[in-house]
Amino acid sequence: MLLNNCLQLTLQITQSGCGHQCFIRVSLSVCFPVCLCVFCLGRGGAQLVVMLAHLLLITSSLPVYKPWPELHSSPDSSALHSDRHKGWYLSLMAPNTKGPTFAWLDPSRLYCNSQALADCVKDLLSPFHSDTIDLVAGIDAMGFILGASVANTLGKGFLAVRKAGHLCVATQNQSYTDYTGREKTMEVRLDVLKPGVRVLLVDQWIETGGTMKAAIQLVERLGATVVGVAAVAIENTEGGKWIKENYRFSHCIPEELQSQIDRKHLDSFKSFNS
Repeated sequence: MLLNNCLQLTLQITQSGCGHQCFIRVSLSVCFPVCLCVFCLGRGGAQLVVMLAHLLLITSSLPVYKPWPELHSSPDSSALHSDRHKGWYLSLMAPNTKGPTFAWLDPSRLYCNSQALADCVKDLLSPFHSDTIDLVAGIDAMGFILGASVANTLGKGFLAVRKAGHLCVATQNQSYTDYTGREKTMEVRLDVLKPGVRVLLVDQWIETGGTMKAAIQLVERLGATVVGVAAVAIENTEGGKWIKENYRFSHCIPEELQSQIDRKHLDSFKSFNS
């Protein structure tokens, strides 16, 4: 009776389309143990083997788990071609649709695409490959996203340069005028920046240069060294030119687009491909 069950089970597995390998594996792992158990353990042991074999048959018919497609395949997955050019991701930046009280574009749109973010970081780090960087500092708030991505790529720590009044520890602060003309104050904690620490400063966008200049002064006041400045774009304003003339810098804007960036209007956000 048990041998008959074994043969029936083997036939079921063969008919279920598991393939030759499954047939051989199950027939050997079921028929032989059943015969052995009948001889050595009696009817009870053989019945246990048959029950386990039935369980194997059931699990072999279950659907195979397939992970969801990676989220970075969307949006704009059509942009992820193998021959990507430097700056291809700039076309993902979104134009202002809310009026003059807002920034003229939204660079953070490119962060929604993982390949765009990775390529942006790679381009920003290109001029600093031969430099020693101990720490990456990102400026509140959008510099946090880009700066943390840069730090992660380098395998270095990340320091947040905060707007004043948010840190609950001892801080050093610096006043400045931002791109809107408003007076503000930034601060950093005192227990990280020391003499000899080499810092790469990162922000999303440098327009008037006032915010980045204040961050530079803050880092240097605490004795650390500014290795360079990185941003998606550095406009050729008075402050932007000062940064370019006095510090190593990197940004993602090719020369042919600089004039459009400076006049705050890209001819096309969708079709640009440097």
